[in-house]
Amino acid sequence: MSAPEPVRVVDTRIETVERIQPNQANNNGNTHGGEVLRLMDELAAVAAMAVAGETCVTAHIGSVDFTSPLPVGHVAELSAYVYETGTSSLKIRVDVAGGDPRERERTPTTAACFTMVAIDAAGTPVAVPPVVAATDRGERLVADAPC
Repeated sequence: MSAPEPVRVVDTRIETVERIQPNQANNNGNTHGGEVLRLMDELAAVAAMAVAGETCVTAHIGSVDFTSPLPVGHVAELSAYVYETGTSSLKIRVDVAGGDPRERERTPTTAACFTMVAIDAAGTPVAVPPVVAATDRGERLVADAPC
């Protein structure tokens, strides 16, 4: 069996946008921290699964920094990319920026690094392909990744 083809870091980058609703808010009218983490975890899993070609589960979440609130009615723009792989693990950087959907300006609000593990149907860890920087942008992403 041949080794899996490497995946370029820049090809792992994905994004999504979520408009913050009242049921996602805390008592101050801002997005509950746990809700932001849930959104980040979901996107990290999608990025990991796209590289692994398998189901991926959360093994670790590094330090999470909430630097700015996300008020109800604003949008959360989430981006994620895989910057490193092990035998069955993938490390994913997730960033969140927020702002009024009627305006273009976005403010960074949250960042964290996730470690996911690829598993088969029986829940056994499986091998994942390597990710490689391959481009100047990929090298910058890898350099900026550790949280």
